[in-house]
Amino acid sequence: MFNKILIANRGEIACRIIQTARRMGIRCVAVYSDADANARHVAMADEAFHIGPAASSESYLRSDKIIEIARQSGAQAIHPGYGFLSENTDFAEACEANGLVFIGPPSSAIAAMGSKSAAKAIMEKAGVPLVPGYHGADQSPDLLRSEAETCGFPLLLKAVAGGGGKGMRVVESMAEFDEALAAAQREARNAFGNPDMLIERYLTQPRHVEIQVFCDQQGNGIYLAERDCSVQRRHQKVLEEAPAPGLSDDTRKAMGEAAVRAAQAIHYVGAGTVEFLYDVDGSFFFMEMNTRLQVEHPVTEMVTGQDLVEWQLKVAWGEALPLRQDQVRTRGHAVEARIYAEDPDQDFLPATGTLRYLSTPDESAHVRVDTGVTEGDEISIHYDPMIAKLIVWDDSREQAVNRMVQALEQYRIAGLKTNIRFLHATVDSQPFREADLTTDFINRHDALLFPKSRLDLDKALVLAAGFVLEQRKSIEPVTADPWSPYGRRNSWRMNSEYAQPLALQVGDDIHELKILERDDRYQVFVGDSVYHLNARLDEDYLQAVINGHRISVHGNLHDDELVLFYEGDTFKCTVYRETYGAEELAGEGSLAAPMNGAVVAIQAKVGDQVSTGQTLVIMEAMKMEHAIKAPADGVVSDIFFAEGDQVSEGAELIAIDTGEAE
Repeated sequence: MFNKILIANRGEIACRIIQTARRMGIRCVAVYSDADANARHVAMADEAFHIGPAASSESYLRSDKIIEIARQSGAQAIHPGYGFLSENTDFAEACEANGLVFIGPPSSAIAAMGSKSAAKAIMEKAGVPLVPGYHGADQSPDLLRSEAETCGFPLLLKAVAGGGGKGMRVVESMAEFDEALAAAQREARNAFGNPDMLIERYLTQPRHVEIQVFCDQQGNGIYLAERDCSVQRRHQKVLEEAPAPGLSDDTRKAMGEAAVRAAQAIHYVGAGTVEFLYDVDGSFFFMEMNTRLQVEHPVTEMVTGQDLVEWQLKVAWGEALPLRQDQVRTRGHAVEARIYAEDPDQDFLPATGTLRYLSTPDESAHVRVDTGVTEGDEISIHYDPMIAKLIVWDDSREQAVNRMVQALEQYRIAGLKTNIRFLHATVDSQPFREADLTTDFINRHDALLFPKSRLDLDKALVLAAGFVLEQRKSIEPVTADPWSPYGRRNSWRMNSEYAQPLALQVGDDIHELKILERDDRYQVFVGDSVYHLNARLDEDYLQAVINGHRISVHGNLHDDELVLFYEGDTFKCTVYRETYGAEELAGEGSLAAPMNGAVVAIQAKVGDQVSTGQTLVIMEAMKMEHAIKAPADGVVSDIFFAEGDQVSEGAELIAIDTGEAE
């Protein structure tokens, strides 16, 4: 077995590989960019080498530097993780040329599956079912338009070299085709350096079911059950589970055998995933093959009891597969939720910021957290905004779903926006509990997945007041006389009862509270209502009784910004001080950047008359494009940035004068 490997990746997957390698007695070499100097994977590794600036193109994608460091450190093999160089044919070949084992499939297999159009031709020969469409090399716009007409609408444009939802567009009619094609090609060129597209019939109610395959160098190939990854946003997976609910044993066997045929058709070695679209009538169609370990591999590990990274290392060393097909057993049900820094209320825009407060559920045989960050780390614009993967297992799907709901309630983050509340609402929704799964699950159940707050506003304000006041008590200076009222921060007055004011800002609204403190309890006045509050704060845990109702919340107060966590929901407010001055960030008719990112296209110029909904600027963050559209009819009066500029969230991009519209 290897005694030292280099991990050409970062974040949670680098940490995940280190955990298994360490258990196997293998030393690990990490690489890091400027942005990751203090990252968790660097601290976990036996040694680490600086590789370049924050931009991945100058660090984690520099195959020449990675190979140089591997040779310098004495590593015998390189594990690419997923993303970055994991499916790069040139990198796999360079490893081999330099006497390094690439812990993954042969470069020929990566090349065969790297082009979606070529992959479909190979699958057709191997007898794997395909979705109708166009997979040819001729990319002339006229031919693509003609093939689109032949295929019929709705259809799906997909980058031939793509993955992760990038370079992908659903097109409902020919009227949308040209604009969608241009956008998908531009996104594909930026993400993969290749703008070529394939066209497929878009199935309206499919499920995304994928098969985990494994092959060794002796020619053996097996499948390790299936996963359902149907719950997606922007064609990127959000929830995954194993096994896929509702499939018959015959369908599972047919899909598994088709997946192994697909892998063996390209002489595959190592871990791979064959993805299928599963239709309502029980038919399934090959979608693509990912020639690497998948993000969602933990759910397969949880139900099979196997360590897939260990399998990767053994197969790369030349050992045979640890199991035959008839020895594979599955037990129970596993669900994985991807916790992202993003804003679900703003079409899942990526978010950046510091993990000011981070509290995760306790890990056990039932709960697992795969992460590459710790409290205080920054989620930057340079890399994928995934914070962690939360995985649960139990004897049945119903029990696993219940456990995931509970675990999400115990996952608490402050300092930046996350999708935890959305995930909690999704997993706890009746359609998900009933396994009513399709790839448009989020759109179909929009109203259920973006619910109103579980906390009544007045009650939330009272809890916030209790948290603030109890935390103030906890930091009061120790005085010689512990009974002296002069050491308290409660606005005590001699010979009078004084209600101290507390202003809390929620969104744009400021709520004026008045509070009377009496021994171990408070009277809180909110508008015309009076609330009797008993509260006790233990670090971040507030136990309260409000008018006889016992309720407990966790919270984090930092620089007057308070976040309360309650049953998967959050309540955010600010202790308001008039000196803050609530200034508006942008005037009427202006458009501000919704997130940190780069300006990739400006589709208007000063003096242009624009109409409501017209795309004016296209931004890119985390390799995903976001259109900034005119909020009203008007005339462009100013443009503040140029194409290629990096901009910060809230920066004014362009201004329109709504008074000049005709």
